[in-house]
Amino acid sequence: MWESFHWLLPNIEPPTWTDGIIAIVIVIAGFFIQRYIMKPGIAFLGRFVRDNGSPVIADILEQFSTAIRRAFMAMLIILSLSVLVETWLFTYPSTKNFFLSLMFYYAFKGINDVLTFYLKNPERVHTGKDQDLLTPFFLRISKVLIMIIAMFSIASLWNFNINGFLTGIGLTGVAIAFGIRDTLGHLFGGMSVALDKPFQIGDWIATEDNKIDGIVEDINLRSTLIQTGDKGLVYVPNAYLVNRPIYNLSKRTKRKCEQYFYVSSTNQEDQLRALVEKIRKQITLHPQIEKDIIHVAIDDFKPGSYRLFIRYHVTTNDTGVMLMIKQDIVFLCKHLFDEFAIELVPETNELWLRQE
Repeated sequence: MWESFHWLLPNIEPPTWTDGIIAIVIVIAGFFIQRYIMKPGIAFLGRFVRDNGSPVIADILEQFSTAIRRAFMAMLIILSLSVLVETWLFTYPSTKNFFLSLMFYYAFKGINDVLTFYLKNPERVHTGKDQDLLTPFFLRISKVLIMIIAMFSIASLWNFNINGFLTGIGLTGVAIAFGIRDTLGHLFGGMSVALDKPFQIGDWIATEDNKIDGIVEDINLRSTLIQTGDKGLVYVPNAYLVNRPIYNLSKRTKRKCEQYFYVSSTNQEDQLRALVEKIRKQITLHPQIEKDIIHVAIDDFKPGSYRLFIRYHVTTNDTGVMLMIKQDIVFLCKHLFDEFAIELVPETNELWLRQE
């Protein structure tokens, strides 16, 4: 049976019982070492480093643990086989590349495990700060690059023709790029959102055409998840958002309020002027209304009616608070209408409806 391996290992010798026992002992000892010494040892080192203010290094150690232990076991298995066939397989021309390929694989596997961990926990990259949209993107790109570097590194050990392979990949990449140009547009849109940061998760945004209006629930590279006013969820392609003006309503420190009242044209002009001045003064006294811009005026006239226009800004971005302030102004106007004996026009006044 051993003669069939001479094409690979010409100097192979049939193993003895002693060789077999030594090989088995090496594998078993290696299993216990990596399981009960290396694993808890790396975990202890990780905790020690974390306690001393280096959480990123601790994460890297913990994620590299599996790759290190498996590489150690691979070395011991090759060592046990070397004892078994009485040939040093680590440097033997026919098996050296296989051993080096395994070491490359586990080295890049460890790096990939670290990137996968941070991809699932991107906030750990900043040790507790808010998640950055670009972090998952660069982690995904890094994973792809690591796979490509690992593939080329291992291929170079076996004298693989990389130039021809790269030419094929280039042609294929051009064809794929044409097929997924829309997806690429969304990805670049996601990068624009990440770089410009016009909004973040939790912000209330709206587009100029009011087709999108709601709270940002999630942002990824292709789309943004928005919860609308009726509690529906909408996935909006990033390319759609970056090509339209976006109002970040959460960034407002003030809210504009406009209210209209329609009064009969039978009311005396001096009464209306006195009413306008009194409403303006009373609004100015409200503690949550900006004093700089308060507009109260009769701004339009229609057959049988005047329009009383009121505009002011409240110093809040809370919709509930804003509505309560508007309520205050409505009641204020009601009291002043009664005080000045102002006659209002019903909302169903057909003259207004026909001419607005």
